[in-house]
Amino acid sequence: MAPETNVPALEVHDLTVAFDRKPVLWNIDLVIPQGKIVGIVGPNGAGKSTLIKSIMGLLPLSSGYTKLFDQSLNDVRNKISYVPQRESVDWDFPASVMDVVLMGRYSRLGLFKRPRKADRDVALDCLRKVGMEAFANRQISQLSGGQQQRTFLARALAQQADVYFMDEPFAGVDAATEKTIITLLRTMAQSGKTVIVVHHDLQSVTNYFDWVIMLNTRLIASGPTAETFTQENLQETYGGKLTLLADVGDLIRRENFPQREKRI
Repeated sequence: MAPETNVPALEVHDLTVAFDRKPVLWNIDLVIPQGKIVGIVGPNGAGKSTLIKSIMGLLPLSSGYTKLFDQSLNDVRNKISYVPQRESVDWDFPASVMDVVLMGRYSRLGLFKRPRKADRDVALDCLRKVGMEAFANRQISQLSGGQQQRTFLARALAQQADVYFMDEPFAGVDAATEKTIITLLRTMAQSGKTVIVVHHDLQSVTNYFDWVIMLNTRLIASGPTAETFTQENLQETYGGKLTLLADVGDLIRRENFPQREKRI
């Protein structure tokens, strides 16, 4: 059953994550409504991947807590899907594209149960949505980078989750795959799904995301992209590390996005 739409998809309260006593994320507070495509941006080492991993319980919290649909993670784990960075996966593992996509059904199958025809039908439909139906029996080691990423997306779709966390899904893919991915994400959001994406290409933020989280160990800003993705917040997020700052500033002006006025 789908959650009530007036309940936030995600709440993060006072979240701090530290490795060897050094904070990687510090005192993060944010709320994400349902049905948004959310981009997480910030410099290397800002804690972007750490944020989504800690929300999903893959990393221990030093303090704070998270809620999804106003419930604890353990109560809604079956509503969450994760697409990790492609580089973190062993692509030499002997599995077909269909095998990988069917892994997205395992949480619904229960222990030791084999996929049924209905599960295979769902998997095939998900492959169709990402343009990979013809590759169902291909070994994953034989795929291009873009095809691997499409396979991962199909696996995530097969979970039929409500919140999708994706760690740099656009990294290193061809233009056709990038277009396929963003079209798919928009369709998902229109059907009420919430998609939270770690992203590094600042020039596509305004075109891709309804909502943006700007992060550099601490939270700089979180909100609707048109209000939040400003030159002022970019400067605070990236500081001297942002070589593209002038380009992005030009982009914001050219697209005529409203600038947040400075308070006196």
